[in-house]
Amino acid sequence: MARTTYVYSIGYVATLIGVNLELLEEIASNSDNIDYGEMIRVYDGTDEAITAFTDRGIESLQEFLADVRTRDGGIRAFFECNECDPEVIERIVAEEPKS
Repeated sequence: MARTTYVYSIGYVATLIGVNLELLEEIASNSDNIDYGEMIRVYDGTDEAITAFTDRGIESLQEFLADVRTRDGGIRAFFECNECDPEVIERIVAEEPKS
């Protein structure tokens, strides 16, 4: 099996797949939303850590988003169910593509 030799920061992934960074941060806050081992935390000695994704992690994010968007209530319902901050939900929903 090939080993992962590089990962993508969450900020870059948001730009790469064209979604709101806060949306990805909320999804990444629950590791059960992404395939095991495809999302990692990079520590650099500061108090902050960077969330990063493998190629498969990016695919997993896209699959997760596609699934959530097809559910009744879409992104809003998902985040309300997960008790996210209402202000964050409003910012995320405002940037969601209209279907």
